[in-house]
Amino acid sequence: MSVPEATAVTEAEVVVVGAGLAGLRCASMLADAGRDVQVWEADDDVGGRIRTDVVDGFRCDRGFQVLNPAYPELGRCVDVAALRLQAFGAGVGVRRERGDVVLAHPLRSPSRVPAMLARRAVAPRDVVALTRWAHGALRPGHLKRGGDTSLVAALDRSGVSGELRRVIDRFLSGVVLEDSGTTSNAFALLLVRTFALGVPALPAGGMAALPRQLAAPLGERVVPHRRVVEITRAGSGWQVRAEDGSRVNAREVVVATDAPQAAQWVGGTPVTMHGVVTDWWATDEPWHGPPMLWVDGRPGATGPVVNTAVISAAAPSYAPAGRHLVAASALLGPGRPEPTEEQMRAHAATILGVAGTQWQPVIRHVVPDALPPQPPPLVVRKPVRDPSGLWVCGDHRDTASIQGALVSGRRAAEAVLRALA
Repeated sequence: MSVPEATAVTEAEVVVVGAGLAGLRCASMLADAGRDVQVWEADDDVGGRIRTDVVDGFRCDRGFQVLNPAYPELGRCVDVAALRLQAFGAGVGVRRERGDVVLAHPLRSPSRVPAMLARRAVAPRDVVALTRWAHGALRPGHLKRGGDTSLVAALDRSGVSGELRRVIDRFLSGVVLEDSGTTSNAFALLLVRTFALGVPALPAGGMAALPRQLAAPLGERVVPHRRVVEITRAGSGWQVRAEDGSRVNAREVVVATDAPQAAQWVGGTPVTMHGVVTDWWATDEPWHGPPMLWVDGRPGATGPVVNTAVISAAAPSYAPAGRHLVAASALLGPGRPEPTEEQMRAHAATILGVAGTQWQPVIRHVVPDALPPQPPPLVVRKPVRDPSGLWVCGDHRDTASIQGALVSGRRAAEAVLRALA
């Protein structure tokens, strides 16, 4: 994508502010409908919070993310096969005080079940408590019955305890990026349903391959290095002005930024986003364990890492031949100082059961605004039009996920098309 020079005022039917997943999904649908749409992006590339840095042949996604092919919206807007997904193992690895255990998906990895039972990974009372909590996740429409509460309250009420509770808490904290249990239980159950139906994976080209595929048909409609600084009424439409002086008049404007940035255009109370820090290391030491996400299941564990994985074990394309890539993530937020690389490496190595002394730092990603909070009661469909007349989309308007961002972009596009008609 080239960077055009600042010009006089141009015209467009629709301007989409932001080239993240929601903005690209919205713009793609508008373009497919024959509408004149431009996407103005402040950064140098598409993707928003989904970016991949390539360092010395290693692919490192900013703020470790995974893609679940079970997301219903995914297959409606991208060629999933073209992403060449590389799946993690179906389950989660758990560090114990003595040794480790794999909690495997019983339907996708039945061969691991005997070992799991032999090592008493799950007791009969755990199965009863877990079923009591999670049974609604597999029933369509369970959200419509109401009664949403916090995750911690729901788990307490269901009697989920002990090691299984620690694993659930620590696994989900790495997904929703908070460990206080204040996330909506209904949202957590949506995640559980997705994990039950599909195995998280990574595209061969890194997570950046997803937004780039969405952006490819748009071509030069996507304009990078266009940081919007003003959106004002202009007759029956709008004028959008960028930091470089570029201006465009449009009939409709879609704000497709993250929640903090959107708040300056569409009002509302700014939300405090959840943050994450991810360290990436290179090593020559081969990994002999399962290619899974690992968590610390030990009681009283206080290390900063919420999850870690040998990424190249699941996704070989993420490392040069003969080398291996390890990632570990920790939460950021009020009262949480950024952990040092040494703290992260020591805890990640302990969880994986290796020394870690030969790991070489590749890159660190600090993402303070990684994910919007999802408190109860869960509202999965927030309005896509602001009282000002601007349109808005993003994962903060739907669910805090890739699925939510894509659905929100579609909903905004459908509404804009009705307005234009």
